[in-house]
Amino acid sequence: MTHPTTAPPPRTHLDNGGSAPLHPLAREALAQALADGWADPRRLHAEGRRAAALLEGAREAVATVLGARPPEVRFTPSHTASLHAAVAQVSRARRRQGRDVVVAATERAATLHAAEHAARQADGRRVVVPVDGVARVDVEGFVAALGADGAALAALQHANGEVGTVQPLDVVHAAAREHGVPLLVDAGSSVGHLAVPHAWDVLAADPADWGGPAGVGVLAVRHRTRTAPVGPEDPDPWAPGGVSVPLAFAAAVSLQAVEADRVAQDARRRRLVERIRSVVAGVPDVEVVGDPDDRLPHVVTFSFLYVDGEALVTELDRAGFAVGSGSACTAATLEPSHVLAAMGVLTHGNVRVALDRSTTDDDVERFLAVLPGAVARVRAMLGADGL
Repeated sequence: MTHPTTAPPPRTHLDNGGSAPLHPLAREALAQALADGWADPRRLHAEGRRAAALLEGAREAVATVLGARPPEVRFTPSHTASLHAAVAQVSRARRRQGRDVVVAATERAATLHAAEHAARQADGRRVVVPVDGVARVDVEGFVAALGADGAALAALQHANGEVGTVQPLDVVHAAAREHGVPLLVDAGSSVGHLAVPHAWDVLAADPADWGGPAGVGVLAVRHRTRTAPVGPEDPDPWAPGGVSVPLAFAAAVSLQAVEADRVAQDARRRRLVERIRSVVAGVPDVEVVGDPDDRLPHVVTFSFLYVDGEALVTELDRAGFAVGSGSACTAATLEPSHVLAAMGVLTHGNVRVALDRSTTDDDVERFLAVLPGAVARVRAMLGADGL
């Protein structure tokens, strides 16, 4: 006798920060470039020239969106590679001017690690500027660090991908220019979602975050910004060995596509995020974090008291929802999120939702219907349901 089986719940992916599904046009562009641009663009034969033309077209398209000149745009192997190379090459070029790297406390781990390494290599310091309770950097402290003797480079995110807060780039960049310190802007969480900022000397963007392919990064360096290669000699010091032409071409096509309907997507996803924020705020013992207004349109983060973040992510996964967690202590590090810790907010029981262009109202409503029960079950498992 056969027993009926319960069908698994439908899967809904709400963890799109840095790993969004491929945009449909990115898929088409990737297939086209795999057919037409597979050859080495440095070769002189027809196949190589065709690949080189696709790569140059991709560079021009990205430059247009970023407000840069095509020669200022580089493709790298990944967003992390972009940040590492930018910190290393700019700080090395400025060792006569300074040896310190100024960063905000909530920068991406790749930036913080690169700053520490570059400063140590130069016998300098990584100067970490604190943030407030919504993750906005202490502007006075950042400006003071820029004006101190020894600053070679400064790094500040456009927006924090974990909690959504937008940083005051215009003020900081003006101060950086006054003191002659280049500003590296990590726009990996914002390009494709917000208008591209103008206040930068070096800008890194992440195609995987806007619906482009993984395996390629974007780095723009203003012509006035000095750099010095690090590592062994290579024809392309930003991407030793070169980059994949098909991936770069797909990244450019998808960036043009998301920029074309960014304003409409912004309004739609802000409405959904506001819906999530309002419902989640009604769950007992919850803290919704990040700036409520000046923020990314698609990211919302909240932390629950008396809840283990990993257990909650697992419980939601069983219910069919893939979410992120910026705070759960991991088995690898046993450390909470440095972003949440720097903000002084709850670092456990955290859930991060990042909406994609494919996320629907129904997806959000089903998630909100499941979330309170998932929180209650995790609290019960931990013996905290009566607290």
